[in-house]
Parts: sequence; C-alpha cells; structure tokens
Amino acid sequence: VQLQASGGGLVQVGASLRLSCADSGRTELSYNLGWFRQAPGKEREFVAAITWNGGRTYYADSVKGRFTISRDNAKNMVSLQMSSLKPEDTAVYSCGAFMGGSWYDSGAYAYWGQGTLVTVSS
Repeated sequence: VQLQASGGGLVQVGASLRLSCADSGRTELSYNLGWFRQAPGKEREFVAAITWNGGRTYYADSVKGRFTISRDNAKNMVSLQMSSLKPEDTAVYSCGAFMGGSWYDSGAYAYWGQGTLVTVSS
C-alpha cells in the first residue's frame, strides 16, 4: 500500500481546495480511508473518513458542513473537498487506511503516505 496525498497549496480565507489520496501500489482502492491533519506544534487530528464503498462518512465537528469526503474506486482515489477555509485549517493533511477501532483515532490507521500542506492566509 502506497498512499499519497496531493492537492495542497496556499489559499485565502473562504477559498476552496480539493485534496486527493491515491494508492499507487494497487489497482483497486478497497480500504476504508481517513484524512487527518497536523498543524505545527499540535497533535494529529481527525478530519474525515469514508468506508470502502462510500456508504458511510465521518467528519470532525470542526469541518462538518465545509468539507466533503468522497471516493472514486474506479479512479483509485479518495478526495477531500474543502470549502470556506479558515486559518485554523492550516495543516499538513495526510490520508491513512483504517485498520479497525475508532474512526477518530489516528492509531487505528496505517499506511500513512506523505502529506500535503494546506495554508490558509487571512
């Protein structure tokens, strides 16, 4: 499993950004997947997660109504559409494969790939 996050960048408050998580090591992205973020000096925190077939999604309260997680298994990709971005959304965003346990706990995930930096300027 080789998960890779991409799509980060520098945006202004209120802007939108779409992140992607792809597995370059397999032909099918059949895992439950989650997005986490880590701001400088802070713990990694849960952002959103989605089951392998897209049937269920989970969101942190801080992003509900602003972020949407989705997947396209045919394209081997999970996306995180972020809108109404705030300075507090600034962080390195990473995706991981859910192994079991609590969806909200980073310890329940594995195969973390290199993250992508999102910077929201005011």
